[in-house]
Amino acid sequence: MFGDEQFAITGNFPYNISTQIVFKMLEIKEQVPEFSGMFQKEVAQRICAKEGNKTYGILSVLVQAFYDAEYLFTVSPDVFDPPPKVQSGVLRLTRKKNFTLNCDEKLFFRVIKRAFNQRRKTLRNSLKPFELSDILKEDVIFDQRPEQLAVADFITLTQKIADDTL
Repeated sequence: MFGDEQFAITGNFPYNISTQIVFKMLEIKEQVPEFSGMFQKEVAQRICAKEGNKTYGILSVLVQAFYDAEYLFTVSPDVFDPPPKVQSGVLRLTRKKNFTLNCDEKLFFRVIKRAFNQRRKTLRNSLKPFELSDILKEDVIFDQRPEQLAVADFITLTQKIADDTL
């Protein structure tokens, strides 16, 4: 598309495919230092949510692993013609200076998705398919639920899982 050139993405994203657009952007993050735009408010808030928040999830962790996420403002439906049935939110993502992870990126994505697929369970239960050693399963991190872990904790968890399965 743009070869190896860097480019920014900005837009008013169709609400029904906005999360797919964000996931696609993550696939080419090496080329996208900035990403901004208008989303359905709930999606924008989910992307920018911090741990401990009920909206914090897969999208939050994956985006914030590589970008600083900032919710800028809410846009009322009445500024559009015709007005949508939902509010909109504008956000800005700025790629981190060092956006490489200190763990295997593919494993990181798998851990995040598996952890949040059963978000009400502790990590010990939701990550069972990884067939972890009994020693690792005793780590206190496995007593927590995924929404309690910061991005850095997920990176550490992924490192531990990688080291355990070697």
